[in-house]
Amino acid sequence: MSEFILRAMRPDEHQAVADIVYASIRTWYAGIGKTGRFPGGPTTCLLYPQVYEAMDPGCCVVAQDPDNGRLAASCFYHPRPTHVGLGILNAHPDFFGRGVARLVLQYVCDVADQQRKPVRLVSSAMNLDSFSLYTRAGFTAQAVFHDMTMKVPEGGLSLDCPGLSRVRAATPGDAGAMEELEWDVAHIRRPQDWDFLLANRQGIWHTVVLDRPGGGLDGFLCSIQHSASNMLGPGAMRNQEAAAALILAQLNRFGGRSPVWLVPAVCGQLIGQLYTWRARNCEIHLFQVRGTAQPFNGVVMPTFMPETG
Repeated sequence: MSEFILRAMRPDEHQAVADIVYASIRTWYAGIGKTGRFPGGPTTCLLYPQVYEAMDPGCCVVAQDPDNGRLAASCFYHPRPTHVGLGILNAHPDFFGRGVARLVLQYVCDVADQQRKPVRLVSSAMNLDSFSLYTRAGFTAQAVFHDMTMKVPEGGLSLDCPGLSRVRAATPGDAGAMEELEWDVAHIRRPQDWDFLLANRQGIWHTVVLDRPGGGLDGFLCSIQHSASNMLGPGAMRNQEAAAALILAQLNRFGGRSPVWLVPAVCGQLIGQLYTWRARNCEIHLFQVRGTAQPFNGVVMPTFMPETG
């Protein structure tokens, strides 16, 4: 086997990286009987390089086969003040079994080691190959999440819950309060994420906040609507009641769609309420860390676009 060349993604390689994401994810899900991922084709996966290059320029490592020049794998990563977020990591099926995923993962771990920061990620508990890849690299599972989904009626949900009247659309001025709330709940800081999502230059993001009586926030929740991703998150809330109000507010924007969102498995009250709304489980994900992390002090809702741990 020739040694792969590890380097940053070039601007002219967005489609090549989108092709890797598309082929890798479709192949894996087809292998477990879940066909039809990304029905719009590989071009819909341009979302990943376009968003992440805008968020973190130069922070996508690719592995190139020197024998034919093809890109074999890619991994986005997100340096933040408190940690490095490991983004979507994919190897093209043509290169499965050649150790290329391990190489790009080690590249990101080396970046984090140089910055003396932990690495955080959320990965599928159903994919034992990726679970083994991460645990062999020193990651440990810290939390379990239910992936939940539901088909939202065209007119939204005729439901109410405590706190819903205090939910409003976020403004750029909420970024600081969102950062402080996530610090209280998850003990991490990533102010550039909130600036990016609230600016919404792509026109695909929406963020709501739950005002706290007396000032400040009791929670916030972002979402994306795109042909490649319909999902709630990221978000952080002080309690399960706040999470329910924010989830309901976001779901009402997804009329006719079936968004996905992640809920901590320890939040039994919230999960029970979501079941009464006819939400169902569709997968299980694990929050994993290489290094140290403090336990959550509230409700954390990670997501895959942008990836958060």
